[in-house]
Amino acid sequence: MSGQLTDEHIARYERDGFVFPIDVLDAHQAKNIRAEIEAAEYQHRDDRAASAAIRFRTNFVIPSVDALTRSSAITDSVAALLGEDLLVWGCSLFSKDARSPQYVSWHQDLHYWGLSADDELTVWVALSPANATSGCMRFVPGSQRHVVEHVDTFSSENLLSRGQELSVEVDERDAVDAPLEPGQASLHHGRTFHASYPNQSDDRRLGIAIRYIVPGMAQQSGDKAFATLARGTDGHGNFELFAGPRGTVDSADLEVVRRALEVNHRNNYRGAAQRPESLESSM
Repeated sequence: MSGQLTDEHIARYERDGFVFPIDVLDAHQAKNIRAEIEAAEYQHRDDRAASAAIRFRTNFVIPSVDALTRSSAITDSVAALLGEDLLVWGCSLFSKDARSPQYVSWHQDLHYWGLSADDELTVWVALSPANATSGCMRFVPGSQRHVVEHVDTFSSENLLSRGQELSVEVDERDAVDAPLEPGQASLHHGRTFHASYPNQSDDRRLGIAIRYIVPGMAQQSGDKAFATLARGTDGHGNFELFAGPRGTVDSADLEVVRRALEVNHRNNYRGAAQRPESLESSM
């Protein structure tokens, strides 16, 4: 599967701020990546640092996820929208357990990340069925053209780090469900309004959010955050480039993750009324 976007896909993305579904893995590949992630989660279930790394910097500690972020099946599509030179600024798991009340409130990704420009898009890859029952993502078409203030709720059931949500009310009738089968992905702009409901299914809803940016971007704070080079070249040097995991949850890579999460922690909670002491909520 090439993952190449057609002219129609590109037109839809530019108009709506999102496009789906894009085939990036076959069902067998998706099943294998899920199995590798879940085996690592189980093996390191009592290790808070390793568990945080698997969740918040998945491509730094799971080799198959690192390979996925660099694969032409994904980067061909991203390059059609952002250009040939691509960095992975972030890669994390979004998981909702079966029958879980957890949700994601309406928000814009770029609001808290402290990046210098808007040349970012997220590829959300489903590793389990993501549908209306399991709490698939919902998007508001055309919302990427607006910059909206957010408020922090710090709700314990909100999967976002600050429980952040738009300060304006979204009419749910304007929203579009984005159902995905395992191995399919959606692409959305960092300003597109999106959210998801709780998982009412009997299976875990598991997906990987891969955040692509162009190398000319930087952290407004002056921090040199960590990234990986997914495609092309980086002629700017605004990010500390991580070559890739040495193995599955390698101890040396965990130290890199610790440093990476420290930078994210500072930027994501900048201006917050409260912030957790732990780095485990850094995304």
